[in-house]
Amino acid sequence: MTDENPPRTPTLETEAIHGGLEPDPETGAVMTPIYASSTFAQNAPGEHQGYEYSRSGNPTRSALESNLAHLEGGEYGRAFASGLAAISTVLNLLESGDHVVVGNDVYGGTHRLFTDVYEDYDLEFDFVDTTSPTAVQKAIRPATELVWIETPTNPLLRIVDIEAMSELAHSEDALLAVDNTFATPVLQRPLSLGADIVAHSLTKYLGGHSDIIGGALLTDQSTLDEQLGFYQNSVGATLSPFDAFLVLRGIKTLPVRMERHTENAQAVATWLETHPAVETVYYPGLESHPQHELAARQMDGFGGMVGVELDYPIDIVESIVSETEVFTLAESLGGVESLIEQPATMTHATVPRAERLQAGVSDSLIRMSVGLEGLSDLKADLDQAIDAGS
Repeated sequence: MTDENPPRTPTLETEAIHGGLEPDPETGAVMTPIYASSTFAQNAPGEHQGYEYSRSGNPTRSALESNLAHLEGGEYGRAFASGLAAISTVLNLLESGDHVVVGNDVYGGTHRLFTDVYEDYDLEFDFVDTTSPTAVQKAIRPATELVWIETPTNPLLRIVDIEAMSELAHSEDALLAVDNTFATPVLQRPLSLGADIVAHSLTKYLGGHSDIIGGALLTDQSTLDEQLGFYQNSVGATLSPFDAFLVLRGIKTLPVRMERHTENAQAVATWLETHPAVETVYYPGLESHPQHELAARQMDGFGGMVGVELDYPIDIVESIVSETEVFTLAESLGGVESLIEQPATMTHATVPRAERLQAGVSDSLIRMSVGLEGLSDLKADLDQAIDAGS
């Protein structure tokens, strides 16, 4: 018998501040220093102290990668110059002739990367409704090597069953990659649900202040991490030390920010459901959401993104989103400030209109990233913008 207590798993709030991080051993600096060095001195040819060249590895970036892995419950992390650089690195795992099943409601930049870039390298993509395991099963074929999903999706906030997608992908010896940008590891941890790779745009909630561009890939598989690391170094689209420092700073307040983002978004979505100009509200925290029960089971909160279908044509919708004063008309999401945009003319403009409409992304849809401002100010702003624009 022993008096020793079993090791305790730290809470996510504690991991956000301390996970994978230690004070600087040389100075005791509590905050990870910015190692603004392109190269590192070697004791002898090929004999270094863990770092040789900042593209291959940088202490500030390594600290961020370790912190991200702790947050996602994985073992390994890789940080990139953008979210799309991270996604492109996953596709570098594939070979000519391979097939990918993708959600039909994904970020427009992801769609463009897959169709306008990688199809030219003889990769094939099928865009399907990934909320339907049946649709995914029908799309999978012998050449399928990857299933790529977002959940919640961008911009319709659909929820995809990660465990079900994992079982489907793995039954066909394919990888499952989950873009977890909208949820963040505070609300959802796909690796624990069977995902092989988790992707993030660090630009969004993880950075949290609309001041950096970055991406990340997380996994708990050493062989997969080695492959991703090879392409990270070989292609060179790595995150700068300064941007890594800013993301580390942002992550320390991530749990607190996500709590407020979720609180504000839930209230705004609930209020908009009763607004006379609104046809449909897309928010997984609403009981009217078709995957509300799945979201409640799979997530620890519903996030700060809200989709709204207005009962107006595209030109009126353009006027409404241009009239906001607290919400800023801009692409991106996840910063402390509230943003509003029209996917049809902005984030998803590169998706062919027929394909976009088939996926449910209409001309009258607006997407909101609900920030940390006062709730009464957010409601009043949307109210006046709808009145002024219509």
